Amino acid sequence: MEDMENETEVTEAVLVGLSSHPQVRVALFFIFLAMYLVTVGGNGLIVTLIVTDSHLHTPMYFFLSNLSFIDVCYVTTSVPQMLAHSFTDRPIIPRGRCLAQMSIALYLAVAEYLLLAVMAYDRYIAICSPLRYSLIMSRKVCILLASGLWVSSFFLSIVPAFSMQGRSCGRNVVNHFMCELQAVSKLDCSDTRSSGLFMMTTSVFTLLVPFAFILVTYGRIGLTVLHVRSDRGWSKALSTCGSHLVVVVICYGTTMALYLRPPKKTFTNREKVASVFYAVVIPMLNPLIYSLRNRDVKGALWKALGRKQDQNIAST
Repeated sequence: MEDMENETEVTEAVLVGLSSHPQVRVALFFIFLAMYLVTVGGNGLIVTLIVTDSHLHTPMYFFLSNLSFIDVCYVTTSVPQMLAHSFTDRPIIPRGRCLAQMSIALYLAVAEYLLLAVMAYDRYIAICSPLRYSLIMSRKVCILLASGLWVSSFFLSIVPAFSMQGRSCGRNVVNHFMCELQAVSKLDCSDTRSSGLFMMTTSVFTLLVPFAFILVTYGRIGLTVLHVRSDRGWSKALSTCGSHLVVVVICYGTTMALYLRPPKKTFTNREKVASVFYAVVIPMLNPLIYSLRNRDVKGALWKALGRKQDQNIAST
């Protein structure tokens, strides 16, 4: 009996993808290629501007550069593979690479959730304690916060992911375009109730706790803003926090809808579409709604373009 089980041990997975129709897959290829290029280009531009422009060497933009870096890495874990599989009827991925993709994507996602909470704290200090902002959010503190969230993400994602690994046998068809934790866990032939409960518990610490912290932080910001009587103060607070709050609602909302609920036996197409939203769409929207609309970032962009143009004129 044990030999038979070893013979059926799954060594590779078949990714269903988003569609089985060749014409639809070709259309999706060009759509996701364009989205990937916009995501990498937009976030890469943000990181470059923040690193090269000394006026953007502030805590807010330091954390923004971390966010853009995470988004570039996150889409790169799945979209290039999705594009390569668009012209394959039966895309196959080795089990080892599947587990690696799942773990890296989970690690980056948790890092982004914690980073959004850290950014909310940064905005809270900037608005509620502006005179002590430079003292509280010093360079050393920012580096410690960033290092802490990266290390914490490892223990909240990689370690639980490997501890929840059951034994996959027989079934190897994943109803997804990537190796995502919930979709891959459906292949486990062992009892998944304990791993599902553990997944929900971990999601509380990676999603619910940071989200609750952000809500409390913005509640305190709201109370402070209510005492601001100048229109300029209101405008500054809105421009500082509005974009971040939009990203928080979109990012946390879609993810919590999938993870903070009792696990099901199958991974549905509706859940797969929701995964597209937080795995591809949100990283593309972040630089558009968070950074490129920012006056300082646009100023740094025009400054960089003007400097490049002046150098080209001088060289001729």
